[in-house]
Amino acid sequence: MAPSLSPTPNGPLGGSLAPGVLEIAFVSEHASPLAPLGGVDSGGQNVHVACLAGALADRGHRVTVHTRRDAPDLPQRVALRDGVEVHHVPAGPAEPLPEDALLPHMDAFGRHLARGWRNRAPDLVHSHYWMSGLAALRATRAHGLPLLHTYHALGTVKRRHLRRTDAGAPERIPGETEIGLCCDRVVATCRDEAAELARMGIPPHKVVIVPCGVDPDWFTPTGPAAPRGPYAHRLLQLGRLVPRKGAEVALAALARLPGTELVVAGGPPSDRLDRDPEVCRLRDIARGAGVADRVRFLGAVPREEVPALLRSADVVVCPASYEPFGIVPLEAMACGVPVVAGAVGGQLDTVADPGTGRLVPPHDPEALARAVAGLLADPAVRRACGAAGRRRVLSRFGWGRVAAATEAAYCEVLDAEPAATGAG
Repeated sequence: MAPSLSPTPNGPLGGSLAPGVLEIAFVSEHASPLAPLGGVDSGGQNVHVACLAGALADRGHRVTVHTRRDAPDLPQRVALRDGVEVHHVPAGPAEPLPEDALLPHMDAFGRHLARGWRNRAPDLVHSHYWMSGLAALRATRAHGLPLLHTYHALGTVKRRHLRRTDAGAPERIPGETEIGLCCDRVVATCRDEAAELARMGIPPHKVVIVPCGVDPDWFTPTGPAAPRGPYAHRLLQLGRLVPRKGAEVALAALARLPGTELVVAGGPPSDRLDRDPEVCRLRDIARGAGVADRVRFLGAVPREEVPALLRSADVVVCPASYEPFGIVPLEAMACGVPVVAGAVGGQLDTVADPGTGRLVPPHDPEALARAVAGLLADPAVRRACGAAGRRRVLSRFGWGRVAAATEAAYCEVLDAEPAATGAG
């Protein structure tokens, strides 16, 4: 059985520890908190890193986010906000690289961190994603620093759900296992991930569950809503335009939902939509399903416009076939909008069926359409789900609460005797 939702194996979410100021190093090799959202390799992890760093700074700590330099004109260091600085690490060419091409540069990334930490080392290191973990392992071993790791996605799960379409590097699963065994603590984001880690042989006592978060002061039910189209109902799908997010399933479901439009937000900027292979593929599917006139692709949406877009929807759909956590359901719930999501990964923890929305099997357009149709047919149920979603966010998923739980995990590691496995 997967462990319960808590920041330490035995503690309540959002512990009450009050440590002194910590110097915290985040290692996030490809997911920069400065990157625009919606691209193939920029999404929820970028949001998580930026918001968690900011929330830890709000608790008095200082966070440096180490991310790879992917443009020659980037300054070495950028202040993201009070208490948070982004450090651009020279590792590989100073240009954008696809995620699959980054692994050969992680050794250089780790060496650079180790050199920089000779004179001023952080109190602890928190790496994000498996390649970051490999770089962080090298650097922390050089100085005996505590290391916590968040996977954000697991190769074993990705391979099982996506099979050969996107199996990832062959080094990934062995690398993820090494990180889990050698770090001081794994910060998992949901119960499904914790159960998978146990199957990988990571000792359960090394795993703490702390969910991703959302800013309930930014994502609110009140405020302007984006203009609606001429249809009676609007569905919204928001996020990266990659096949595993399930836009193809949403298009097939739309054919069963007359009088309803589907707005798809994410992907490249709007002026590049016509040249994007995934957008072209989805448009062909929409034409084949006879719904092309009821689908709008917006492309990348500025972050400041997302709450109004969410509030414009009757239902937000998240029909992913594989979702390590999924921040979009939280953002929708914070805005008081019901969610219909695939019953996978972190969405099993965030969406409470039937209280805040519906969970449906992945790859099942009929089930998705049936769940959406039930909500569209009953405005009172939609309002009740939206209100319950907002309450759920406030009670569990605010970034302040997530940062307190993460801080508790840090303190547990710092208070413990140095782990032999962490010494490398």
